[in-house]
Amino acid sequence: MPQMNAERDIVVAMTGASGAAYGLRLMERLSQAGIHQHVLLSEAARIVLKQEMGLELPDSPEQTTSALAEYLDISADRLTGYGLKDWFSPTASGSAGIRQMVVVPCSMGSLARIATGASDNLIERAADVMLKESRRLILVPRETPLSSIHLEHMLKLSRLGVHIIPAMPGFYHRPKDITELIDFIADRIMDHLEVENGEVKRWGA
Repeated sequence: MPQMNAERDIVVAMTGASGAAYGLRLMERLSQAGIHQHVLLSEAARIVLKQEMGLELPDSPEQTTSALAEYLDISADRLTGYGLKDWFSPTASGSAGIRQMVVVPCSMGSLARIATGASDNLIERAADVMLKESRRLILVPRETPLSSIHLEHMLKLSRLGVHIIPAMPGFYHRPKDITELIDFIADRIMDHLEVENGEVKRWGA
């Protein structure tokens, strides 16, 4: 059963796939649930955030998390940001004890490098840590159509225990606007993180 735990830490990474709104909504929901987040943004994610959300972030990790907190209207204390080459970040080592990570949205390039263990930046290294320590890694790919290469990488990762949650919102809850479609994916991610979420609309409810 999902449990709320204010002491938990979760890595939330965003890469350069379309769907920045999913990552921002998850950050907002996790903050509301009392979760501390280690935030990792690729350079491409910053471009997508500007393009899709009109959110232009500063270069420094500290200023980035402050800007995200202000944009989302959440406490900056809930977010800690790191540069992509900050190898002293706790996300870079299994000994730090962080047990969960989400990449949302996850580009096909990031997914491929995670699948092959080719960790060249902190996002890929953090994902590699989750895999080698047998901890929870959730990837939210957003691409269409999917090639055989994409599907083979997803199958490989799924067999390694990775949770693959494509950004494919359902419609059975009769969404009235795009926000409810975004919430659908954020809610599914939170279920797989086992974080209590009172706002979720469940089948049959």
